[in-house]
Amino acid sequence: MNPVRSLSASGGVNVAYRLWRPGAPRRTIVAIHGLASNLTRWSEFAATTRLAESWDILSLDLRGHGGSLHRGRVGFDEWCADIGELLRAEGIAEAVLLGHCLGANVALWFAHRQPQRVKGMVLIEPMFRQALAGEMLKAIRLRSGIAAVVPLLRGLAALGLHRRHLEMIDLAELDREARAAMTGEGGFPVARYSSIREDLRGVPLTVYLQDLLAVTGPLPDLPGLAGPTLALLSSGTAFTDPEITARLLAELPDCRIVRLDAQHWIPTEQPEAMRHAIEDWCDERFGR
Repeated sequence: MNPVRSLSASGGVNVAYRLWRPGAPRRTIVAIHGLASNLTRWSEFAATTRLAESWDILSLDLRGHGGSLHRGRVGFDEWCADIGELLRAEGIAEAVLLGHCLGANVALWFAHRQPQRVKGMVLIEPMFRQALAGEMLKAIRLRSGIAAVVPLLRGLAALGLHRRHLEMIDLAELDREARAAMTGEGGFPVARYSSIREDLRGVPLTVYLQDLLAVTGPLPDLPGLAGPTLALLSSGTAFTDPEITARLLAELPDCRIVRLDAQHWIPTEQPEAMRHAIEDWCDERFGR
C-alpha cells in the first residue's frame, strides 16, 4: 500500500493524503470521503480498480478527519482550498473528482469554485438539502443550535479542552466485517454505520458538528457546472430520497444516473457494481 503523505496547508494544518502513482504523472482521480470518514474509504477501490493501470488515484483526509487532525474551522471553504493546494503541490492540472456523501458535496463546490481544475465528477450519494430524509431531517431541525455551539467547542479545543485520543478507523477492514455480516441473517449492520457514537470514535466532536452543518447546507447552482458527471444513487432512503436527488441532478448539463441496490453506503454494499460503473464511464468519457 502506498504510504500516507502530508501537505502543510494554510493555517499550518497538515493534510494527509495517499497517491497511487507508479511512475510519471498520469490522469488523476481525486477521491473524497464522506461525513466522519477518512481516506481509507477508498483503499479498496484504489487496490482493485483497473483504472489504476492508466490513472493516478489521490485520496485525502479532509481537514479535521483522519490524519488531517484539526479542531478549528472546517467546511467547504477550507476543504476546497486544501484540494486546490494538493493539486498544485502534485502538479495536477485537472482531475476527475470522486466523492461519496459529504465528499460528493465537496466535489460540487470545488467544481463551482475551480472549474478549470475539474475534468469530470463521480458523485456517489450526494446530499442535497431538499432530498434529506430519516435521521438527517433531525440535523436540519437542529442546524441553528449546532451553529451556535460550534464556536464554543472550537474555543474550548483551542484551550486544550478536548479528547486526547481518537481512533484511526480502517474503513476497508470495517467494510469486510460488514460484508461478512451481510452473508448471514443479520443483514447490513446499519446501526454501526449510522451510529453517531461510532462516528465520534475517530473524529472530534467540533468537526463532526461542522460536517453536519456542511451536509445540511446549500449546494452551488447545478446548471452552471460544466463537464461530464456520473451519479450513483442507492435505492434506500436512510439519509436521502433518491427520487428527489435524481430530479435535482437532472439540472446538471451532462449527468448519467446509475441506481444501485443499497441503503446509502454504496462503497460498502455494492463495491463491484460501483467499481464497474466508474470504470465503464471513465473509459467512455476519457478513453481507456
